[in-house]
Amino acid sequence: MSSSSSSSSSSPKKQTLFILSLIILWYTSNIGVLLLNKFLLSNYGFKFPIFLTMCHMSACAILSYLSIVFLKLVPLQHLKSRSQFMKVATLSVVFCASVVGGNVSLRYLPVSFNQAVGATTPFFTALFAYLMTFKREAWITYGALVPVVTGVVIASGQLVELSCHQAHQRTYPPGSWKRQRSGCGCDLDLAFRNPVTVMGIGGYSITVLGVVAYGETKRRFR
Repeated sequence: MSSSSSSSSSSPKKQTLFILSLIILWYTSNIGVLLLNKFLLSNYGFKFPIFLTMCHMSACAILSYLSIVFLKLVPLQHLKSRSQFMKVATLSVVFCASVVGGNVSLRYLPVSFNQAVGATTPFFTALFAYLMTFKREAWITYGALVPVVTGVVIASGQLVELSCHQAHQRTYPPGSWKRQRSGCGCDLDLAFRNPVTVMGIGGYSITVLGVVAYGETKRRFR
């Protein structure tokens, strides 16, 4: 009796640990891909973001097929109609265009700012959902989107300020840049050209908290 109860109690723990492991794996791999893309497109000088996106999509397609057919992680599904095929194809094109746009932006924007802008997706999703379907969410859901936009605005202002300092660096000798840099108290991540400041971290943190709050309100007020 006790052995059966202990085995039943350990099963949810194993499932929770498995889910947490998947989340950590996805999170770390996502960050790694972003940083490598930034290094290739901005630091290393790789000038083919569309080809890079093709490599990403091809790898995803091949690994997904192997996981479905050989590892049997999820059942294989077939397209049942031309209408379903058109919907899947449209989604594929839009998603690939989104990834291409994100990779191109990494040549000019810091990784942190790129992700902060991507975090505003729930805001525009709610906006366009209302404009296209006239489906209104609960007011608390819209309220949760306010920190998302606020954080991006704060981070954007800090990025513009640091961009001006970087332009100043290219114009004036290194000695004067050091004096200006020490005066403003900012630092730069030289490896990935990503500005790191207290104000920027604060803006990104507000955005992340807003996204979490939005997801929670969507779950509770369906």
